[in-house]
Amino acid sequence: MKKISLFIGALLFSTLFYKQSLGLNMSLFSLITILVLAIYNPKSFKEKRTIALSIIYIITATSIFFYQSVLSTIANCVAFFTLIGHVSEHHSSIYINWLNGFYTFVAGFFHRNFNVIENEQKVTPKKDIDYVHWIKIIGIPLVVIIVFISLYKNGNPVFGNLISKIDFSFINLQWILLSVLGYYLLYNISTPISVNPATDSDLKTGNTLTNKTEFSIENAKKENQLGVILIALLNVLIVIFLITDFTYLVSTTDLRASVFSNQVHSGINALIASIIIAIIIILYFFRGNLNFFKDNKTLKNLAFIWIFLNMVLVVNTFIKDGQYIYYFGFTYKRIGVLIYLLLTIIGLITTAIKVKQIKNFWYLLRVNTVAAFTILIISSAINWDKQITFYNINYAQSMDFEYLIDLSNNNTFLLKQYSDNLFLKGERKTLIDKKYRYYLRELNNRNWQEYSYDNLLLKE
Repeated sequence: MKKISLFIGALLFSTLFYKQSLGLNMSLFSLITILVLAIYNPKSFKEKRTIALSIIYIITATSIFFYQSVLSTIANCVAFFTLIGHVSEHHSSIYINWLNGFYTFVAGFFHRNFNVIENEQKVTPKKDIDYVHWIKIIGIPLVVIIVFISLYKNGNPVFGNLISKIDFSFINLQWILLSVLGYYLLYNISTPISVNPATDSDLKTGNTLTNKTEFSIENAKKENQLGVILIALLNVLIVIFLITDFTYLVSTTDLRASVFSNQVHSGINALIASIIIAIIIILYFFRGNLNFFKDNKTLKNLAFIWIFLNMVLVVNTFIKDGQYIYYFGFTYKRIGVLIYLLLTIIGLITTAIKVKQIKNFWYLLRVNTVAAFTILIISSAINWDKQITFYNINYAQSMDFEYLIDLSNNNTFLLKQYSDNLFLKGERKTLIDKKYRYYLRELNNRNWQEYSYDNLLLKE
């Protein structure tokens, strides 16, 4: 039953992807992947987290069906590796899941069929397979049969006529090779692999710092004093920066796009540098023994204040980006700024938790990678081109029409509706109609494997 599922999956893989672009085929392939995993790893699918990751994987594949965006494709690949890696080891961190998933996808066959014997420093097969015998048993009869067919064909006109009528043109070598590739990939992921020592090390590493050795009180006092002076000065500096920046934000009357762009990008650059330095400094001072020094309350409070002030800096940058969007509309870069600000807030909050609850660096890495993964999945389920177009058409004070035309075809129907409702004329109508005609032609030329949601709308 297990082998049959791989053969069927391989044939379906070739059917879905041979000379096809991405669309409905990704949703169907996600179901095949989950089915193969469930057949080979039934115990894993009794866990809620495995089911949840399977649903997330299906959602990303469905997003490709709806939008066919680059973001949804990236999210689908990440969700795929996450699911495979989780099945290999249920308790590992998400970044270890990615490592295990990718390794399984690429090299699962070779890992399972060959062992490295460390003492002998050589690779030997797990099973003693006589490859020479198999080559003989298949190759020799095949060669002999071909030779005799050639002789009989020349010696008997009737037999020669019969052989000449045999047509093997229906055999598509590329389709067969793709089926073989499909079998190889499905066989790889059927039994996911844990990469060691990375996985074992991750499982043994907790999230909490422990005071395993005695430390010098004198050295702790000196380091604490250095930390207090440094972070206090940085707090003063960031307060001065925020006051001057807020004053400029309130007093400015220059609404040019170039000015806003310069302010937002400068703010983001300052924010990136500030947050990275803040986290590095906090990690340095709270890396070990100073967490357990009884007189570290002042240093901790200053660290919390600095984290809070950095959050204010994030909010200040958010306001600038919001003003930029209000006057000049959404773009992918401006949305990217908002997502970065959200990740920054999460990073600062987790850093504060690290200081308060005496967590280690691995806690930060685990929590923030999960946060980034979650935001990626949510973002992939949104039709950003359509949302950008809708907002810019209806709410932006100034609209860059050429930018909307250059977006993907996900906004084509909305632009056509906008053109028809306002009875547009001139260059804008020409550009919209050109894009609309091109997209209709593309939809009509798609095979069923490439179908997207817009194909269903077109039929209606």
